[in-house]
Amino acid sequence: MAVKNRDRFSTATRLRLLGEQTAERVYRSQTKRQARRSRLTGRAALLVLVVCSLVVALAYPMRQYVSQRGEIADQRRKQAEHRENVERLRDEKARWQDDAYAEQRIRERLHYVMPGETGFTVIDPRAAQRHRPEENGAARPWYANVWDSVDKADKADKTDKSG
Repeated sequence: MAVKNRDRFSTATRLRLLGEQTAERVYRSQTKRQARRSRLTGRAALLVLVVCSLVVALAYPMRQYVSQRGEIADQRRKQAEHRENVERLRDEKARWQDDAYAEQRIRERLHYVMPGETGFTVIDPRAAQRHRPEENGAARPWYANVWDSVDKADKADKTDKSG
């Protein structure tokens, strides 16, 4: 029986062990909560606030920087186009310095013919249709007919230059 008494716990011992186990569980749960709570300390909150303020403070200047970089790229592209245009105009100016080129262009534009040459003027059949007088021209005032003929001649001149 003496062995049985040693194996048996008294009620007081059982309660004391049960209390210790409960206390350990409570302590463990409190430390877990504290561990969870300790992740966001005052320092961490201040750090998050500083980082957010920096992001907000730098957002506008960064947007301006990106925008200005785009404008710089556009200006460089325009500068390259203008340089190409200047080079093209220099080439054209150099061509006009050549007497043979100038003579050729003048003869084309003004329909000049050198002595001994025979000049021909080819009339485009479509041009005759474009300049055909309207049937109701007599019913309109004379100045309307004159103005229409000036407009048509101007349009024909523009299509001849572009074509």
